[in-house]
Amino acid sequence: VSNLIFILPPIYGAIQTYKDGLEKRYLAAYLCLTAVGLGSWCFHMTLKYEMQLLDELPMIYSCCVFVYCLYECFKYKNTVNYPLLFLLITYSFIVSIVYLNLKEPVFHQIMYGTLVSIIVLRSVYIVLWVYPWLRGLGYTSLTVFLMGFFLWNVDNIFCDKLRALREKMPPVVGAVTQFHAWWHILTGLGSYLHILLSLYTRTLFLKHRPKVKFVFGIWPILIVEPPKKL
Repeated sequence: VSNLIFILPPIYGAIQTYKDGLEKRYLAAYLCLTAVGLGSWCFHMTLKYEMQLLDELPMIYSCCVFVYCLYECFKYKNTVNYPLLFLLITYSFIVSIVYLNLKEPVFHQIMYGTLVSIIVLRSVYIVLWVYPWLRGLGYTSLTVFLMGFFLWNVDNIFCDKLRALREKMPPVVGAVTQFHAWWHILTGLGSYLHILLSLYTRTLFLKHRPKVKFVFGIWPILIVEPPKKL
């Protein structure tokens, strides 16, 4: 259930991006995030190795799309950076082949962490020196993601103790202590907010008029109005 945050909001974002006529790479970013959620959902329902790959490899692919979008924010419309595209596709291919043969989770975590670090550095550059008024969105995305990463590690390290503790709790209270589920929720939200940041940056550069609005006062969405006609 915690994976729904990876699935439903990005689907809405993809539909809105298509309706607004924005660049297809952002449509791909939303759909890649949905793919991560679907893969994770399949893995946690079955605990099969094949489904685990549907969870972990799309994490690499989606981050590559995020990197491309973020590093192409300040280019003219309808341009394609073929060298960067080739580099990211090659990276994804090599990571996939090595991971399929090595089957070492630490390798996947390092490769994924490398991409996340690249995204964070680029995001910090944008909110510090290009569009400082986007600091709130950028820092919120990063903070939420890091909170999820922290809880994921807590769950890994103290798994046995947490399981023993849950046995003494009422079912509803015990469910709240499923920190791996919180890892899904927080990283799903953090990734979604990152796409908003990237898309906000891109549409600002293209002279559109983006605005963040909240559905029911809670969930952020991006409304992009076309440039004003002179």
